[in-house]
Amino acid sequence: MTKVLSFISRKGGTGKTTNAINLATMLNNLGHRVALIETDTNYTLNTLRKMEVYKSSAKEDSLFEILGSEDSKIASDLKAMRESDSYDFIIVDSAGKTTDEGIKKLCLESDAVIVPTSLTQNDLLVTYQTIVDLSPARELKEDLRIMVLPNRIHSLTGSKTIMDALSNLDAHILEVPVPQKNLFVNFSTIMAEKEYLEIAKEILKELNHG
Repeated sequence: MTKVLSFISRKGGTGKTTNAINLATMLNNLGHRVALIETDTNYTLNTLRKMEVYKSSAKEDSLFEILGSEDSKIASDLKAMRESDSYDFIIVDSAGKTTDEGIKKLCLESDAVIVPTSLTQNDLLVTYQTIVDLSPARELKEDLRIMVLPNRIHSLTGSKTIMDALSNLDAHILEVPVPQKNLFVNFSTIMAEKEYLEIAKEILKELNHG
């Protein structure tokens, strides 16, 4: 059965795209049938993929699909892709300016929502508001999993510090944070970053917990 994981945040720069790509490449590397959908109409990931394929010897038929959609049609696109039963996982990289109605429709077609956040005050405020904005969908879909992914966390930051900073958020806090490393920011749509494996496992564990 196809599982849909949507990265959602009310602003850009929180790590939606980098984590969506790292998760998609890792799941593909593990042998799953994966598609990634970006709802930002600039479709930058598709362009990056074409550049990477051009510069490498990679064959496109061995890579996961990168598709484009829009706020107004992502829900119907997801329904059609689920019905095709062609994928194990569909990862959605949602645009930062998604409307309230768009968020609700996307959530209703998702099995889990992942909200990446650093521990800066600005990102924490945005994350709090994002989770509040997920409430209408959560009321309609009680089994919706909402996960907060600690992102760009300094290596010396302890787990208690992370949990304390995120304790007022009404969501499951993932226990494996994304470190503040260039290797996660300079992502590839072809090569999986091996250090992302434990993060991917933690996401799947929480997804299956539901």
